[in-house]
Amino acid sequence: MRQDYKKHSLEEKEVNPNPILQFEKWFQDAVDNKLNEPYAMTLATADQEGKPSARIVLMRNFDEKGFVFYTNYTSRKGNDILKNPNAALLFFWQDLERQVRIEGTLTKQTAEESDTYFASRPTESKLGAWTSEQSKVIENRKVLDERFDEFSKKYADGNVPRPPYWGGYVLKPTHIEFWQGRPSRLHDRILFTLENGVWKMERLAP
Repeated sequence: MRQDYKKHSLEEKEVNPNPILQFEKWFQDAVDNKLNEPYAMTLATADQEGKPSARIVLMRNFDEKGFVFYTNYTSRKGNDILKNPNAALLFFWQDLERQVRIEGTLTKQTAEESDTYFASRPTESKLGAWTSEQSKVIENRKVLDERFDEFSKKYADGNVPRPPYWGGYVLKPTHIEFWQGRPSRLHDRILFTLENGVWKMERLAP
């Protein structure tokens, strides 16, 4: 099935020269239009041999320092990042016919930053972080249910600490591309590249 894109356009004169502020504008559009899971993004990593893997994660914050998400450090993506910190993010807001591609390098948040975010999570999510040995093979669902019950009893007072193997990563961008769907597959693509601390803006052919 084919679909022609014609809701919006993207002209250089309309684009903020700071791509973080431009992202903020588009992200706010996604929130204001009540899109489903506007925070959802594809995270692509690669291992030390260059073998890629991708999955959906939730962005939890962004600013001039980068884009933040949280995960288990011992998961597959955590192991990839340990060996190869280069990664890419992709936001796709279908109802707005927009996507944003972001490339850069990943570093861990400080323990204090991860503690602050973890403390804000619902109790069930905190217990889930203790329960799941993410990406490890398990025998069946019962294993998860039993571990969840175990940690629920252990932290019955509701004071659930952050697991030492769980925390935040920040992707510091070096490339940010804004894609706006247009008719006849002649889409608008505006690429920002960080060069010597300054963002350079260019238009790409679709």
